Amino acid sequence: MTRWQHVTFCLVFLLLDTAPLSAQSTRMSSIATNIDVQPSELLSKPVADNWLSYNGDYTGRRFTSLREINSANVSRLRAEWVFHAPNSDRLEVTPVVADGIMFVTSANDAFALDAQTGRTLWHYSRPVTNGLIDDASQHHNRGVGIWRTRVYMETDNAHLLCLDARSGHLLWDVAYTDGNKNYGATSAPLVVKDKVLVGTSGGDDGVRGFVAAYDAETGKEAWRFWTIPGPGEFGSSSWPGESYKLGGGTTWMPGTFDPELNIIFWGTSNPAPDFDGGPRPGDDLYTDCLLALDPDTGKLRWYFQFTPHDLFDYDAVETPVLVDATFRGQPRKLVIEANRNGFLYVLDRTNGAFLQATRFVEKLNWATGIDEKGRPIRTEVKPTDAGTRVCPGMVGATNWQAPAFNPDTSMLYFMALESCDIYLLKPREFRPGQTYYSTGVRHSEGDFNQKILLAYRLEDDKPSWRYVQAGEGHSAGGVLTTASGLVFFGDDAHSFEAVDAQSGKPLWHFNTGQTIVASPMSFAVNAKQYVAIAAGSDVFSFTLP
Repeated sequence: MTRWQHVTFCLVFLLLDTAPLSAQSTRMSSIATNIDVQPSELLSKPVADNWLSYNGDYTGRRFTSLREINSANVSRLRAEWVFHAPNSDRLEVTPVVADGIMFVTSANDAFALDAQTGRTLWHYSRPVTNGLIDDASQHHNRGVGIWRTRVYMETDNAHLLCLDARSGHLLWDVAYTDGNKNYGATSAPLVVKDKVLVGTSGGDDGVRGFVAAYDAETGKEAWRFWTIPGPGEFGSSSWPGESYKLGGGTTWMPGTFDPELNIIFWGTSNPAPDFDGGPRPGDDLYTDCLLALDPDTGKLRWYFQFTPHDLFDYDAVETPVLVDATFRGQPRKLVIEANRNGFLYVLDRTNGAFLQATRFVEKLNWATGIDEKGRPIRTEVKPTDAGTRVCPGMVGATNWQAPAFNPDTSMLYFMALESCDIYLLKPREFRPGQTYYSTGVRHSEGDFNQKILLAYRLEDDKPSWRYVQAGEGHSAGGVLTTASGLVFFGDDAHSFEAVDAQSGKPLWHFNTGQTIVASPMSFAVNAKQYVAIAAGSDVFSFTLP
């Protein structure tokens, strides 16, 4: 090839290469400027083309009405694109999709992607915060909330950011704690009406938990509900002196919302110090609770406590799933929670009345059952100086990974963990900048950890099916279910899997090569269905050929 032939070839190549990129850029710019999510769209259920919040819709069911991917063709599912996050090897985000744009977070960064191709539309970057402790120091972030042309995210040091959804430009930044570095934030915000609801992490670190609401337009605080009552307030008897300021009860996962009842349902974490009940006598309200709050005022409508006077770190932040169903022959508005303490609860969500609790793990020795009022019937098992074997272990019988409910099968799907730990007790004083566990746990030798995907019908006392996982119990992958009769989940062996929703029969898997600690979602663009999940440092998007 002569020199001039080489130059001509290069010019032709550049023209061929840049033309499609120019067209792509035009399309990308167009879809970015068209976004405007109306409050009425956030009320839609079940989800279809758009996935507008952490759980898809306000019910927490993670059920999509999309049917293109089904049991007959799921075996042909393929990876369409992969997005690599440069600053995290442990993504916990559930992507949010609105009108063909996907929003994901990694540490304090936010990305807007073309949901069809994975190309970056914009990237907002903010340095991680130094000096944080415990979970906050790991800079986890589980996603965004969206409202109109705005995207909201929490930062590792508990700031609420408002970004322009079309450009990623920062519109406002509100610090919603006092700067105490024992506070952190790992959740996705929940947008309800014209307010953005947030919580914090740090329940193991001597902070006072709360749920707070901010005006979606201005960022002005609308209300705040403290989960640890102050002196003279109902429930304060557990918190002598100024111990209420250290009591925990943090709110580190998003809640759910019933617009007809006008109630927000939000879970709270364990009390502090974790394993020493001496400084906090009594039930320790409102830790390990499901709170029913008025979204307009933040006033408490009712509460239900799963583990009074918790000595085992059994946070109750697991997703409260809202289901309307006939239960024991009567139509009811239910809220269902598979709790970290090893029991699956069914409550009346109009008033918090306890209806049923079902043990769902075999390894459980801290209680023998749940009484007719919903309180645990406890054994003498508790942390000691020498160490005590406690089941479930500190990670819990389930955890923050998302469950899913399919109204067609009437089944709740969630990941369970069979595990035990040795709990140690050594009382100590609170010190700022340190954790407040008093003292810790170690693995129970001879106890093998086992992850199991469970499917339960509400009134049954045993699962409809069990899908036992291969692995060491280190994953935290959640669940998605579809109107086409599938259950997608991140398994314990680095794979994204699909099984039959009725039987649990395995149908498809894709090995991501990375530990999955996030929950899947589904969306559609131009009538084509996709499913997506974060694994390790990447977001994978799948579709049919």
